[in-house]
Amino acid sequence: MWYTVQPGDTLFSISQRFGTSVEQITSANQIANQLIYIGQNLFIPLQERQQTVYTVKPGDSIYLIARRYNTTVESIVALNNLTTTSLTVGQQLIIPQYTEVQVKVDTANIRRGPNTNTPVEARMVRGARLPVLGTRDGWYKVRLFNGRDGWILEDLVDFYTYSGRRPITEIFGFYTLEEGPALPSSFSSFVNNTTLLSELGLFMFRIDRNNPTQIEKFGTFSDRDVETLVAIAHRNNIKILPVVHNLLYRPGGVTASKDVVKQLVSTQQNRRAFAQNLVRLIERYNFDGVNIDIEDVYIEDSPRLSLLYAEIANALRPKGYYFSASVPARVSDQPFNPFSDPFNYSAIGRAVDQFAVMLYNEHGWPGSPPGPPVSIGWMERVLRYTITKMPRQKVIAAVSVFGFDFNITTGRNRYVTYEMATQLADKYNSTIIFDERTKTPMFTYTDEQGDRHEVWYENSQSIRAKIDLAEELGISGLALWRLGMEDPNMWTMLSRDVVVKKII
Repeated sequence: MWYTVQPGDTLFSISQRFGTSVEQITSANQIANQLIYIGQNLFIPLQERQQTVYTVKPGDSIYLIARRYNTTVESIVALNNLTTTSLTVGQQLIIPQYTEVQVKVDTANIRRGPNTNTPVEARMVRGARLPVLGTRDGWYKVRLFNGRDGWILEDLVDFYTYSGRRPITEIFGFYTLEEGPALPSSFSSFVNNTTLLSELGLFMFRIDRNNPTQIEKFGTFSDRDVETLVAIAHRNNIKILPVVHNLLYRPGGVTASKDVVKQLVSTQQNRRAFAQNLVRLIERYNFDGVNIDIEDVYIEDSPRLSLLYAEIANALRPKGYYFSASVPARVSDQPFNPFSDPFNYSAIGRAVDQFAVMLYNEHGWPGSPPGPPVSIGWMERVLRYTITKMPRQKVIAAVSVFGFDFNITTGRNRYVTYEMATQLADKYNSTIIFDERTKTPMFTYTDEQGDRHEVWYENSQSIRAKIDLAEELGISGLALWRLGMEDPNMWTMLSRDVVVKKII
């Protein structure tokens, strides 16, 4: 869990309050010399999911306790079923970890101030969820998709506050166009599950091969299509970003992708021009920021690549735009994999607001042995390295919702959705097992040619295991590649067992 340092706090007093140790807190937060400061956000490593219980001391008030734990008086009152704000010494209070309201009318105005005479900042539809930052005179102060604050009348919403008994996590959904008959677009998955998404990334834009300072459309779609997705996201309080990538250049493949980056990062003039074109893309479609997904880079371009991220941050931050980056998985400062070695985690982490570490290359690459796209062990190994390079609240784990069908006989593999995997299991009367070591479902079969297969994929149980690990490590949540390929029961699990929070 997270705790905001208050006047008079010491590492010892904080460790005593939460039943942990000074050493665990300093290690988790990379604190040198045991120095902390007022307002600092500390990750408190807890051995198991538990509620935070505060024992009232002389001089306490609900207001002071709410300030100490960065929550609201109303949240404490609601969570503890209090009928009065008066406290008694020794009384125990459960401390809220997250508070939100959900719109219960067809449309609701979010205003700039707690007054119907102030301008409308945004409009929300029924079911939209908004994080609560404060209250005043029958109004809730809430955080919007674009990072701004607004106010909504309490009569228009239902109020919810959460103790931490359930995981509280962000869910970032990647969105793609249709990739073939078996790989539908993400549209239905998105619009049917808006209450369970924090953020949406449209994998629909690419660095222009002929002029790498420019951005081109990736796929066939109209401006109206993008505007529709932005409107749906915003009226459900979902942050929406274009994903700008350097993938799938034909002819040329990986070499072409690397060459595009080489030219892009080669000069400060190119880097700045690209950053300004990102601003223009955001403003053209009313996006809330951008996600940069660069994946193929020559190792000698690594220093200039880091400068590109810094240049983008310099262009976006003054305008209040959100900067997310999708970055290949590393496990060490030492050379590990030519695919991920060019990416300097510390430099990129300093530049971005969100660092989406892409975990789904453990298995499934050409010539790969059979195995899960993301085992729980691989996820933990990568994330434990990542959180030594940047504040862990910037980190989001990009995981698969798909799988692979490995032909053991031929050594080839193919992409499978959850639906394709379960259809294969039914067709060949295979028994699906949940591999406890990797926390992944799998099965085997023999096809009509006598070839032996192993199928490894994701389901709601494996995604839940990844959410639990993300919470244990104190990162912000999961990014899902990609919507439309998932186990439908995943959404039921998220609704029942998890609190999906918005980005604050």
